[in-house]
Amino acid sequence: MNTGLLLNSTICFAIGLSSLAFAWVLLAKNEQNRETSRPALFSLVVFWTLVGLTYLPTSVRMMAAYLGNMEIDAILYFISAVPFAFVSVPMVFFIIYIITGSKKTSEYLALVFIFLGAAYLAFLYDSGIIGPEVTEWASLFSVNSELAIHIYLMGLFVIPTAMILGLLMLILLQRVPKRIRYRTVLPLVAISFVFDFMLTDVIAIIDVMQVFSRLFVLIGTVLAYLAYFPPMTIQERLGIQEHNIETYVFDGIEKELDTLTLDSRV
Repeated sequence: MNTGLLLNSTICFAIGLSSLAFAWVLLAKNEQNRETSRPALFSLVVFWTLVGLTYLPTSVRMMAAYLGNMEIDAILYFISAVPFAFVSVPMVFFIIYIITGSKKTSEYLALVFIFLGAAYLAFLYDSGIIGPEVTEWASLFSVNSELAIHIYLMGLFVIPTAMILGLLMLILLQRVPKRIRYRTVLPLVAISFVFDFMLTDVIAIIDVMQVFSRLFVLIGTVLAYLAYFPPMTIQERLGIQEHNIETYVFDGIEKELDTLTLDSRV
């Protein structure tokens, strides 16, 4: 019996459930925030929802592989590919909104990534997939379209990752209190962590690599939760208080940073 597949399925279920729960908590706090903060917060809700919707079907897919049902395994792969294709969209919106504060600019750039995600899915569905290769630990598929892979790598992965790194560098080069960096850097690191290992998961050709990628996605989800809802000991050490708003400047543009619930654009 491939008991490793059960562990794989459990990890995916934990990612899906925790991501959706996190998105629900953020959405519940949306009404508590000011109007200017809501687009950024809602983009995070969409991001974690898409992560959850990617991994809940994947959890069932691993169970189907465990039971030897390859047809359901393949169907669920295509289903989980849909939210995966668009997970970069709310990321881009979030980052651009932080930098510019313009909802329209963020929407226009996010729309570009919607088209890229749709193109990725079109080539994926047109060319199909190779597999599955079922092992003790994983069920592995390969995308049968180099164009689809290039679209995702160059358009949907490299550009958003570069945006996150650029924003992190911008924040780290500024002189700001530790609590501000905690509230801005850790969420971005967690999002990047999850996003990077989601890609590693999809392109994995070794079963153990897939399992470890999903484990790190779960760790990234936990980090994101701690970023927004830190333990009391961390709050006391950094002087973080709920509704404590700090002011920060990006290139002469004043940004208000909410230290707990993104009660501003960051």
